[in-house]
Amino acid sequence: MTERYFVETPIAGDCALLVGPEAHHLTHVMRAGPGAEVVLFDGSGAEFPARVERIGRAEVELAVLSREPVDRELPLELTVGVALPKGDRQRWLVEKATELGVTRLVPLLTAQSVARPEQKPLARLRRTVIEASKQCGRNRLMEIAQPRDWSDFVTDSVEAPHRLLAHPCSDAQDTLSLIGCHAHACVGMTRLFRRFRSCPHKRGHGTQLAVGPEGGFTDDEVSQAIDAGWQVIDLGPRTLRVETAAILLAGMVVRQVV
Repeated sequence: MTERYFVETPIAGDCALLVGPEAHHLTHVMRAGPGAEVVLFDGSGAEFPARVERIGRAEVELAVLSREPVDRELPLELTVGVALPKGDRQRWLVEKATELGVTRLVPLLTAQSVARPEQKPLARLRRTVIEASKQCGRNRLMEIAQPRDWSDFVTDSVEAPHRLLAHPCSDAQDTLSLIGCHAHACVGMTRLFRRFRSCPHKRGHGTQLAVGPEGGFTDDEVSQAIDAGWQVIDLGPRTLRVETAAILLAGMVVRQVV
């Protein structure tokens, strides 16, 4: 398999420049020299077969041989809002979400969040997106959005045709009873599969998923989502870690549309 490298600036014309970690990896890890052929991508959705022309101290100049539109994205926009776990578990979550084809990952700020996203760690997660995209063949980068308060995330998503919140259904039904609502807000996995199979999916139509922190969503947060038209999905009787629940839910949706 030809090595893939990410170019930070849009590729135009017949030459491209690798800098930073990508140039270091090509020259010092892969020990490539002039004449080596690689594949470049710039996040635009295309691949660019290229040949190494010159190696400098901190940059690599390449000749672009062609532009090939290669679409490996999902047929719908998939946004995952998640209260990030701590430490290296964030990196694993971002890596796997990228591989699955998630369009956008939104760090959520909830009442029981354990990790407060800072700009420096988010920058490292964006680098993880690049590395995962190089490995899995995506030519568009998954977006790591700015952190959002839960109430804002719920409000902003009202146009999405599918909005699913991971939460134990027994707890959700208790919340429904407390707020005097008898709507069928909780959907099981079988019903979810049936719904996605019967619904046509078009690029640009969004599906929004939400996964809470280790302590879960509060009753107020669940009721706020239900009032806004979200549906609750129960992921089973076992307690899952945040990253496991997020990838399971995203994978369930991806399985129905590809």
